[in-house]
Amino acid sequence: MAGGRMSKKPKLVRHMNSTDSAAAHIHRHRIFALQQDGEFALRTSYLPANPLNISDSVTESSESHNDNLTNPWNEVEFDAVQIKSTPTMSEEVVRAKRNRWVYCFSVELAYRDCIVQSHYHTPLHRIKQWKDNFFHMVSLKSLGLRVQLGHRPGEECNNHRAAYDNDFVVINIHRIHEIKLDYCGCRHAPSHYKQLLHLQWFPATMINPRTAATFAVIEFFHLLSFESKASAYKFYHSLTRRTDNDRYSVFLCIMSEWRHLKALKQSGQGHNPADLEAMHEGELAVLCPACPQPGKNLPEDWQSAPPSEQWLYALFLAIDANFCLKRCLVSTNNKDPGLSCGWDYFVEDGKYKPYISMNNEVAQEKSTCVSHNTVNMADIKTSKGLAATGVGTVDCARHDMKLPNGVGDLQKGEKYLNMDYLVFSTLIAFSQLTIFNFSYDITCQWYKKLWNHMPSLPLALHLDHSNKVINYFVPKFHLDAHIKSCQTKFSFNWTPWVGQTDREAPERGWANINHVTASMKEMGPGARWDTLDDHFGDWNWKKISGFGRRMLRKIKEAVEVENDHHAALQELEGSIESSELSAASIIEWQNEVKAWEADRTMPNSFDSRVTGTSTQSPTVHLALVQQDARELKDSNVISLHAEVTPSVLISTAMDLKHTQCRLRVDSAALGLHATNAQRANILTCRNTLQHRIEAWTSVKVLYMPITFDKRPEQAPEETPKPASLLELEWSLRYAQANNALNECHSHIRLQTQLLHFKAQNIHGQGANTRACKTVDTVEDHLAMSHAKYCHTHKALLALSTHIDHIGWQQSFQPLKKSDLRPMGDFGGQTQGTAIMSWIWLTHGVSVDDCAGLQDSLHIEWCKARACHNRWHEEIWLLMEEMQHVLAFLKWHIQWWEEWATL
Repeated sequence: MAGGRMSKKPKLVRHMNSTDSAAAHIHRHRIFALQQDGEFALRTSYLPANPLNISDSVTESSESHNDNLTNPWNEVEFDAVQIKSTPTMSEEVVRAKRNRWVYCFSVELAYRDCIVQSHYHTPLHRIKQWKDNFFHMVSLKSLGLRVQLGHRPGEECNNHRAAYDNDFVVINIHRIHEIKLDYCGCRHAPSHYKQLLHLQWFPATMINPRTAATFAVIEFFHLLSFESKASAYKFYHSLTRRTDNDRYSVFLCIMSEWRHLKALKQSGQGHNPADLEAMHEGELAVLCPACPQPGKNLPEDWQSAPPSEQWLYALFLAIDANFCLKRCLVSTNNKDPGLSCGWDYFVEDGKYKPYISMNNEVAQEKSTCVSHNTVNMADIKTSKGLAATGVGTVDCARHDMKLPNGVGDLQKGEKYLNMDYLVFSTLIAFSQLTIFNFSYDITCQWYKKLWNHMPSLPLALHLDHSNKVINYFVPKFHLDAHIKSCQTKFSFNWTPWVGQTDREAPERGWANINHVTASMKEMGPGARWDTLDDHFGDWNWKKISGFGRRMLRKIKEAVEVENDHHAALQELEGSIESSELSAASIIEWQNEVKAWEADRTMPNSFDSRVTGTSTQSPTVHLALVQQDARELKDSNVISLHAEVTPSVLISTAMDLKHTQCRLRVDSAALGLHATNAQRANILTCRNTLQHRIEAWTSVKVLYMPITFDKRPEQAPEETPKPASLLELEWSLRYAQANNALNECHSHIRLQTQLLHFKAQNIHGQGANTRACKTVDTVEDHLAMSHAKYCHTHKALLALSTHIDHIGWQQSFQPLKKSDLRPMGDFGGQTQGTAIMSWIWLTHGVSVDDCAGLQDSLHIEWCKARACHNRWHEEIWLLMEEMQHVLAFLKWHIQWWEEWATL
């Protein structure tokens, strides 16, 4: 208290009494705390005395004691063990050495001896020491703590050996520590590096290590590098900001060794009695349990399965390259060799590089499809200052997993030379399979001379393909970049026995690994291979961990979508069978598409066979006039007007309504700066329409006397009608709806043709502007036909409440803007999931209709059939792959049990 007020700095005071009994070795600690209310709080605790001498103990001098009286908060070197008498509280304030834990649970002040004693089990804590009116960060090393290995914490080895140069650094998860370390030198003590490993400290070297990293920091960074893609440089220098120690290169070595040892352990090869020399290529890779692997997850009689089931044991391979994973021309294989040696995902460099060097002069063939830069620019792609321009991979196309020995560096672009080597390196492990489905962005060029290149490969990579079925595809996302013939020949969607494989697996893998490209550029060859192998292994492991959840989701989705496509196909076939095309057309189409699926040299059912389309509108008025003539001839109806029959009255009303809509649209299009001539034209049309409405109203009173008091301005279709005219209006409205829908068909096809012609032939700003104006005009007409249909559909709904007509809503559904799309338009969906718009499924397609419409209907039926079949196959594939996973896991359990007995 000062001046009647509480002190701004409540003082924590420690008072310690030491018992005189040598046997007790107990220190009693009394802790006094000055509270804000002026009272003292007392707490007494007992701690065992340190049986060992503290090396850095200092005896307080009387001179320092006197100096301390002037400022009791200054730091004073004082050894509490040497106190012979019980000091008073005021003396304790002067003499106490003030230290506190930083990472301990307690934050109380303590003596130096007490802190050292209590940290034999936790030697990597940091301590704050009170000095010069604030706390300073000090190490336990400076307080005299020595870490003794090979004995219990607190015990000292009689034959201890100090660490090399009495300088040892431990990298921990919070910071980097300098400690005093003693090895056990007893007769049966293990080697120094094993003593460190027993403490879960990973040494940098096996001989005289000076640095170690705790398992905690290694495991933490290992996971952090997988999830956040943080580099070792950034992680380590985050630790150094809290200390002043640079062992970055040592940390890199530790992580490289850790990754390799973990891969050996997790693959079961770490304790192989035959040593690492007996290992084969690809044995450290995490295998895909869903892919067919003879001897692991396939039934014993899989080779004798009928041909209709052999496709279930096909292997789907996806080939791709990534040019983001470059490596600069730094270091060499001799300075930075890899530890995996081809045991993981990268091919063995000692075999791969010589083959590339021997055949590097072979020129790359130019593309005969579109201008593929991957093919045409492979020989001229810049590689200045780069040891690798990227990597090529062979992945599992269905399960997004990297395959053993399926990854290799690209020296100069994506050349067939590199990709062929990677493909055959992968195929060797699956040589017993009989069906292979290859997928590659440039399949249309790559597959032509694939087997001609095989003799130039090493003999160990040769594959007998005489009894193999090889299919080639282009990924769905890349397919549109190819010419029209390639889009059907190499399509997953139109080829049977492939399910709903999209083959974009490598792209998803690149999205994950591209975050480490910046750190990979400056790595040496060995460090880069090992790091990428580690990331690929983690990617595969995460895929396996989520197999159960992901396959359940896929099978549910496949069953639901297959049902939707089955219903859509039945609806389309029902529409065709009820028309004049009849079921014979479907049988003919089925024979054609099956012949093409069996032999690709047959005519392709997915290609259009006519050019240009048109629409013929039904002659509604002619049919009505002919009906009126027959009724007048038979004297079934008596006309109340000499010139206007009931059908003419209703049809005129419908025409007047349509004219009103057109006039409303034209008036809205005038804008703010319309000319006088434009305004006069609109006004003239409005006056003409008004006269027509008045003339129609005068005739309407004859047929509908109940409306004689209605105003002429009332819309014609809003007037009440007698029951005798309802059937007549229903027929006219039904015909009008059909006519409006056919107009939409015509406008959509015309719009599609214009857009295609514009994209292929129109160049230049002026020509494009005129073409856009033409397209806009067609869009305006389409919008008017859409409005006409919607209005007619509304009228049909109103009439259906008075007339008993059933089933008409199946043919004439509510028309949304999203339904106004051409055949083949996905409507925002993928090609494998999209269902054709209902507007093309209307019943009554006639053989007299235009050839273009029939051809489009033929193609859409083939596509609908193919989509349904692919989803049906997907269900079978998923069910089979689930069996593969279960069988693989059972095999793996047995494999581990066998290794446990070695």
